[in-house]
Amino acid sequence: MQPRTQRQKQVLEFIAGFIERHGYEPSYAQIARHLGISSKATVAKHVAALEKRGLLARKRSDEGFGLDVNFDEAHSGSVCEIPLRGTIAAGLPVDAVEMSESLLVPRFLFGRTRPERIYALRVKGDSMIEDHICDGDIALIENRTDARDGDIVVALVEGERATLKRFYRNGKEVELRPANPNLSPIKLNVWQVAIQGIFRGLLRTAF
Repeated sequence: MQPRTQRQKQVLEFIAGFIERHGYEPSYAQIARHLGISSKATVAKHVAALEKRGLLARKRSDEGFGLDVNFDEAHSGSVCEIPLRGTIAAGLPVDAVEMSESLLVPRFLFGRTRPERIYALRVKGDSMIEDHICDGDIALIENRTDARDGDIVVALVEGERATLKRFYRNGKEVELRPANPNLSPIKLNVWQVAIQGIFRGLLRTAF
């Protein structure tokens, strides 16, 4: 069974990724802060809805309540074959590296986006670390050429160098902003940047 809404999908993805990274579940406050939700009560409603659909399970120990992700149920829906097109820099732009592989990916990760519009890129670097996109992750990208301010995009710089950054446009200038306080944004003329896709999800696996 899949999440019913896009927000439920985001909550489930964050909880699953947090558990894989830290070995324990996030608090409601951490979930709310990461997703920009103003109330922990709203998070609780999403968690309850995911529990009802069999995607999360409450657990109790001597230390209190926690959550378990039902990965078997979450991944039991349709699985799609997605092309792995290469490596994308989450750092300074690097030359795109083409590959000819494919991945089997749970359909629920795409939300309402059609699977045929999705491709995958392996992330290299740590410039998007505060958006929980790490070196070695697999980024799921919707094939699009337009973006809104704040979107995480695959940007092709000067026709040959690809990078993963947040996109902002100011008149004739484009800013490609990292999610790492130690790195500076990349500022270019609009004609130097071509949008090749919008970030839609993440896999953290042993591929």
